[in-house]
Amino acid sequence: MITYVIEGGTPLDGEVTISGAKNAAVAIIPATLMVKGVCRIENIPQISDVSVMLNVLKSMGASIQTVNGHTYDIDCSNVDTCSVHTKERIRASYYLAGALLGRFGKGVVPMPGGCDLGDRPVDQHLKGFRAMGAEVSIQNGNIVAYGGTRLHGAGIYLDVVSVGATINIMLAATLADGLTVIDNAAKEPHIVDVANFLNSMGANITGAGTDVIKIRGVEELHGGFYSIIPDQIEAGTYLAAVGAAGGRVLLKNVIPKHLDSITAKLEEAGMSIYENDDSILAERNGPLKSINIKTMPYPGFPTDMVPQLAAMLCLADGTSYINEGIWSNRFRFADEYKRMGANIQVSSKIAIIEGSKEITGAVIKACDLRAGAGMILAGLAARGQTVIEDVYHIERGYEHIVEKFCGLGARIKRVIGPDKTDFRGAV
Repeated sequence: MITYVIEGGTPLDGEVTISGAKNAAVAIIPATLMVKGVCRIENIPQISDVSVMLNVLKSMGASIQTVNGHTYDIDCSNVDTCSVHTKERIRASYYLAGALLGRFGKGVVPMPGGCDLGDRPVDQHLKGFRAMGAEVSIQNGNIVAYGGTRLHGAGIYLDVVSVGATINIMLAATLADGLTVIDNAAKEPHIVDVANFLNSMGANITGAGTDVIKIRGVEELHGGFYSIIPDQIEAGTYLAAVGAAGGRVLLKNVIPKHLDSITAKLEEAGMSIYENDDSILAERNGPLKSINIKTMPYPGFPTDMVPQLAAMLCLADGTSYINEGIWSNRFRFADEYKRMGANIQVSSKIAIIEGSKEITGAVIKACDLRAGAGMILAGLAARGQTVIEDVYHIERGYEHIVEKFCGLGARIKRVIGPDKTDFRGAV
């Protein structure tokens, strides 16, 4: 068993470089299935979600060459199967369906896995595929789609703003015959990044980043070079860490505009934020103030930053309210924070946090990716030792997180041990 052991109470200081965006990488890698030729992709994060996706492509016959730790040459020209077989549950597996439909006109792909934050319906994905002429069903835990030799363009209105459906329909439409228009599309930065990747390989996509995206189908995509954008949520996590632990940290390789909703809340809570072209300096020396947060689709405050801000607000003066508008199970971390002495109450989709002067270390368990990140922040801010179990959730989406925090002066280590009992007895 792997755990993180944290000795809290040390302010952060130094510089940290933000990795490539997880949510862009797990969509761009499947998109290479539609390309004839070699795609050289830079700034790919070293995380387990990416490793699983690369292994899936290899199992399908793709040639993948490592240029360096963050750059890969991916050539899917010889892939001749439209069925995906893997024992791993992949959060973004459904992107393989859109890519395979685009290339082969059919595909069999496992349903998505990932964090248990509530239902992950794929109805809007299927609605889009069907509008483009595919027959789609769910059979034995797989998405089974057949669209003939080539899909056709269509007008598609998404009933709810869905990041996954927006990207998936965009993938399937890239090689379809004619014009596809997605209305009520999601606007997240990684949607724009996927569109930019496809366009750099010969696609014709306009409007990404707005609520209407137009995809004019092309005959084929060619190889090329692309660099993935920095990770908005990883950057937000380190910013919130400064808020939780105190100190002064420079974040490098960021796009400040992508972080506007996050930095606005951090400043409201009492932090100082200084933006440059591709970096942000964050500082917190004084007490934190309570704030109110409501999560919304981009450009609103991201749901993936709720556990990190909640950890910080456990130490703020006054009462903070977080209204979660996306996931039904986002607040599962609350019970773990309570083990550390936090005063947090959850009613439906609202968390009420009464700030306190301190929280104390405890043995806690990461219940999902972002909750695990929030628990690191709580451990950094706590008095005494915190042990986090089930850290595989965290390593799905954060590259070298222990090493990065150590580089900022945090007292955190990754420990491999035989069982839970040893660590519970040590705290």
